[in-house]
Amino acid sequence: MDLTASPRAATELQRSAEALLAHLAAGGTTPFALPRINDVEGYWLPPAIEALMAITAGEEALEALTRAAQRDERRTALFLCLALAVAGQGDRIHASWLGIAFGDLSAEGPVTHGQRALWVAAARGAYGPAGKIFVLRKLDAVAVPAKVDADRWLGSLVPSEPAVVVPRSFADFPELAEIPALARPAQAAARLARLRGRCAEITAPRRPGDGSRTPAASSHDEPLAVLRMLVGSGGPERPMGTLTSHLLDDLSPGADPDLAACALHVVAPIVRRVAEELAQATHLDPPSTVTIPILGHDVVLRPEGPDPASLASAEARIGAQGVPRRPHQWWPAYAALGSGAVALLAAFVTTLLLLVAAVVLGAAGAYLLHRARLQQEADEQYVASQLSELRELAEGAVWALHEYAREAAEKEKAAATDLAELTRLIRRGPRAA
Repeated sequence: MDLTASPRAATELQRSAEALLAHLAAGGTTPFALPRINDVEGYWLPPAIEALMAITAGEEALEALTRAAQRDERRTALFLCLALAVAGQGDRIHASWLGIAFGDLSAEGPVTHGQRALWVAAARGAYGPAGKIFVLRKLDAVAVPAKVDADRWLGSLVPSEPAVVVPRSFADFPELAEIPALARPAQAAARLARLRGRCAEITAPRRPGDGSRTPAASSHDEPLAVLRMLVGSGGPERPMGTLTSHLLDDLSPGADPDLAACALHVVAPIVRRVAEELAQATHLDPPSTVTIPILGHDVVLRPEGPDPASLASAEARIGAQGVPRRPHQWWPAYAALGSGAVALLAAFVTTLLLLVAAVVLGAAGAYLLHRARLQQEADEQYVASQLSELRELAEGAVWALHEYAREAAEKEKAAATDLAELTRLIRRGPRAA
């Protein structure tokens, strides 16, 4: 029915409906007297409002319901379901109204505003356990999770994960934690533990006084916004996301706890499958050899110790690179000593004054020669310390690998416990009320 033919009647009807919605959203605490609403031939809203007022007053509403449903059954059902939820009287709806109002979901198409509003209201407990179960069955009927990459669900449930997990055993050798074969078990164990914690948070029963909202959906904007669109006082419908996008949003930290519980129930099969894969990934298959850089040189590590060939090669490179080339280290000392010797011989032939120069040059040469020898000893000591440190670090890395193997066995057992607890949590399903 097009109301543009009677703008005045449309305006009055919208004002009355808006006043009624405000009264319902306030829980009936505001002074309110619904003005007389003239029926508009073929338009569903006037008899729907009449039926709503009768239902909230506990009176017979069959005649008005019949007229409204004949004009637009889906809008009538949606209006009554959302209005009663906003009023905190969702238990007064008829079971068939939810089915009519909700319709069918599509895996590819967007969720409508009405479907999302009913979803929100049911998750908040506005329609009791039966209403929540009805909506969950509607969501379960669409097999969307199987088509979505598991990393997207994990990224929503446990975002901001560290790129590298450094086990306790690798505290002194963090580069070992970057080797894929060794990194996977630690990352899987940490991810599974975080996933279990998030599922425990979502499924935990809420206590009185913890800031939880009442079951009435009036505290959520979505049902009321859809009601305003239905009566014509709201703006145009915004584009809506798909079922998958809504579920991903509902699972993210900080989302409404009731919506998160429902979303977790819907994606429980994929969460369980991913958890099982993570538990399997915690099993360590230690590689036969591991190559890591030690002091800038690649060393191959084996279970029995550092590979002798790679260690010898690293030692040779340290010996070659550890002593800087000093081609002119010795010649100043030799030049000074040679010049002193020449001056000493010349002093006996010519003048004894050259004897002083010979002594000075000899002393300078001896000093320079001593400095060159000290520098050589320092270079040799540096190389020796580097070689000693190389061997010590290589042996320490092998022991760290053995410790990691023991730690991985413990983590694998802990992962089995995490998997069992996570399975138990998601089997409980969302809270019934």
